Amino acid sequence: MNFSGAYTTLKREELMQEVQMHMSERRFVHVLGVEETAIALAAKYGASEEKASIAALTHDYAKERPNEEFELIIKRDGYDPELLKYGNAIWHGLVGASMVERELGIEDEEILQAIRLHTTGAAEMSLLDKIIYVADYIEPGRNFPGVDEARKIALRDLDEAVAFETKHTLVYLIEQEQKIYPKTIETYNYWVSKKRGKDHR
Repeated sequence: MNFSGAYTTLKREELMQEVQMHMSERRFVHVLGVEETAIALAAKYGASEEKASIAALTHDYAKERPNEEFELIIKRDGYDPELLKYGNAIWHGLVGASMVERELGIEDEEILQAIRLHTTGAAEMSLLDKIIYVADYIEPGRNFPGVDEARKIALRDLDEAVAFETKHTLVYLIEQEQKIYPKTIETYNYWVSKKRGKDHR
């Protein structure tokens, strides 16, 4: 894919190199899998394939940064202090988007929002938000119980895929007795109950 220059001054290969420098090889393979999936979903559902590519390539840009760096930015940039009670799983999307903006010069709000929401989702999600959220879950390297079903659903109904992923993520977090970020619960309440409403019509 050739980038148009509308959303980043970098060519795709240059953006890939920048991203690759900030992560392990395993993480980078995951990122390329998410990009491949996001472009396919964008093509299917009529979103910008270029934005899907850029958001996918940068969604985990900050994932392997030290916790101290995140904590510093949360305090310095006026994030809700409650955020400090959570860890990298939440920070690398929410705070990572500002690193992408500052360090890579990507300022398109739709792309940045998709990065922010890719682990928690939200009640209000754009088409691109949903694509990155789902692509991150079902990319070819993922292998866990239910992923094949998630892939089938994603090709049939993106909203249903968001609901499926959110429900299963929440079950996993509860089983692990992990602290649940409020936005994840909002996502569940909105998308899973919306799906139930559809099923009962």
